[in-house]
Amino acid sequence: QVQLVESGGGLVQAGGSLRLSCTASGRISSINSMGWYRQAPGKQRDLVATLTTTPLSTNYADSVKDRFTISRDNGKNTVYLQMNNLKPEDTAVYYCIADIYWFGLSRYWGQGTQVTVSS
Repeated sequence: QVQLVESGGGLVQAGGSLRLSCTASGRISSINSMGWYRQAPGKQRDLVATLTTTPLSTNYADSVKDRFTISRDNGKNTVYLQMNNLKPEDTAVYYCIADIYWFGLSRYWGQGTQVTVSS
């Protein structure tokens, strides 16, 4: 079993910042990718940012480029999402993902953390 525990969501005014964290624990041989998706009410779940170890690369949604930064602490199996200059349209439930090797590669999802940006 693998658990992803997220933290850092909340309510912030437009132009403000938040930092999300997600830590993976459990049966983990290695982690290939970690990242974040988000889902606003009535909309589909969309990719926000991912960070892949092999090969080392990052991927961002166009809507968050130059405002959000993804980073990872491999020693702690933790991924961070620094969100700056937040906009009301960033309001959503943010879900952590991790692609983990344990006798094969599987994707795991966190429970989600709410981010609300007021105008």
